[in-house]
Amino acid sequence: MATEIRVPTLGESVTEATIAQWFKKPGDAVNADEPLVELETDKVTVEVPAPAAGTLAEIFVKEGDTVEVGALLGNLTEGAGAAPAAAPAAKAEAPAASAEIIEVVVPTAGESVTEAEVGEWSVKVGDSVKADDILVELETDKAAQEVPSPVAGKVVEVLQATGATVNPGMVLCKIAAGESAAVAPVAAAPAPQAAVAAPASSMPAAPSAAKMMAEKGLSADQVAGSGKRGQVLKGDVIAAVAAGATAAPQATAAPVSVRAPSAPADEAREERVRMTKLRQTIARRLKDAQNTAAMLTTYNEVDMKPIMDLRKQYKDIFEKKHGVKLGFMGFFTKAVTHALKEIPAVNAEIDGTDIIYKDFAHIGVAVGTPKGLVVPVVRDADQMSIADIEKEIGNLGRKGRDGKLSMADMQGGTFTISNGGVYGSLMSSPILNAPQSGILGMHKIQERPVAINGQVVIRPMMYLALSYDHRIVDGKEAVTFLVRVKESLEDPQRLVLDL
Repeated sequence: MATEIRVPTLGESVTEATIAQWFKKPGDAVNADEPLVELETDKVTVEVPAPAAGTLAEIFVKEGDTVEVGALLGNLTEGAGAAPAAAPAAKAEAPAASAEIIEVVVPTAGESVTEAEVGEWSVKVGDSVKADDILVELETDKAAQEVPSPVAGKVVEVLQATGATVNPGMVLCKIAAGESAAVAPVAAAPAPQAAVAAPASSMPAAPSAAKMMAEKGLSADQVAGSGKRGQVLKGDVIAAVAAGATAAPQATAAPVSVRAPSAPADEAREERVRMTKLRQTIARRLKDAQNTAAMLTTYNEVDMKPIMDLRKQYKDIFEKKHGVKLGFMGFFTKAVTHALKEIPAVNAEIDGTDIIYKDFAHIGVAVGTPKGLVVPVVRDADQMSIADIEKEIGNLGRKGRDGKLSMADMQGGTFTISNGGVYGSLMSSPILNAPQSGILGMHKIQERPVAINGQVVIRPMMYLALSYDHRIVDGKEAVTFLVRVKESLEDPQRLVLDL
């Protein structure tokens, strides 16, 4: 019986793909779900598995060809398949002949996320688990994701070690379903990281990416690959061009880290810890922002007494009515959205030679978490009340601390607010959250003597810092924006009257 192998659905906006490589040739025996061919789109690489066990009979498209969703790739003759490959499974199934073995695989983490790093395991071989118990945490370059158990049973095999790099669809562990499931006497050794984390140079650029790099005059070391084994995809080239990569290799060459030698006695007291995916992404994005944008910072200060008096007067009534505490972020967010309406360049971004102006305000709020800095987004903050903003910020903050933020929570921001004051910072220059053109830094409220109407008085003052991209925002616009924020905070009636 012949079974057709077709191009699967690749995503809502993806209609075609390029054949990157075939893993099998006609006549090869294959097992069910064994990868047959790798497809490359402008966003991700996708492996097409065998729909059944058997023999690969025909291949209709060759490597480098472009195919549409649903196109016929080849035919499979169903049969016994590669029987020897199934032998290792007997090790886990023999003691648990009556229990169904469930494979727990790496879930899809988002359209642009192609790999993750295995974090700490919450279970070990032999542990009993209930349905939805957390098995392991995966770290991507954007967020952490917990993988729950799909069934109740016992863990019989762990296939990926902590620190290993894995792709969506890879098997993390196996669970024998059922309360009385037996456990394999010898747990399989976790797969070594080197087996799944090949060096970036092990895969040539995808055909469409190689063509575009040649057109743009870019070299391989100027484009960071996001595909399997570091393969450069078309989307990576587009992102590199948008980030300002040019034909000059020195513009994007990775800096060489030179580490001073340590004395033997000091080395014994050092600890080397691998950077998490999230921390690596934070480092790369911040450095890219400095290399790409013409970043400049302007400063001002705001008298916080009016806001503090208003908050003191109404905080109890506010919390009773809305079920959330009245903080400062609601006022700052509203002040920012008012200023963005007057100075739209601060809410815009550069795309090649175009400027994209946003008729909405999605405000990113920088949140410090145990794993690093994340920036969840309050969407359409310009349409929300202060109470709604406080509720949403509180919700996003809790999700950030618990590692529950999703991709959707952190995408699409048009402007960012960073509050270093909660840690005691008196003054700092925030770095842009690319591709945004502005970020507001809040700082510690500190009583200082100031001159008001010819008299020196003590007031609770806060320094404000606006970092902006001078390529799109002029100095006059930046200063005016910060002054409008200051005016709204020192005269809160402006927020009520929309002045």
